[in-house]
Amino acid sequence: MTTDAVDRAEPGPSAALVADVFASACSSRAAFETITGKWASLVLLALAEGPHRFGELRRRVEGVSEKMLSQALHGLEREGLLTRTDHGSVPPRVDYALTPLGDDIAR
Repeated sequence: MTTDAVDRAEPGPSAALVADVFASACSSRAAFETITGKWASLVLLALAEGPHRFGELRRRVEGVSEKMLSQALHGLEREGLLTRTDHGSVPPRVDYALTPLGDDIAR
């Protein structure tokens, strides 16, 4: 069997897709820093229970300010770990839920 055939037979992502969070230039570092933040970690755990609205998250994650919760939610959405669904209603209704990737990380 040739080397090319062996490489193709091995499961998993290509070497180009494997992240090295220890490298300063690694693009996965921003996501890692977002996830490991105090409030973001707690939000991930709360959303692992199911979708929540902003107020529900604020009550669930005791001690978080509106500003810090908003920053955590924006960061997690930017990294593709949660979805924000605006129902376009009055009064405003926005639901937050984990993406499959966010669910994997939270569990």
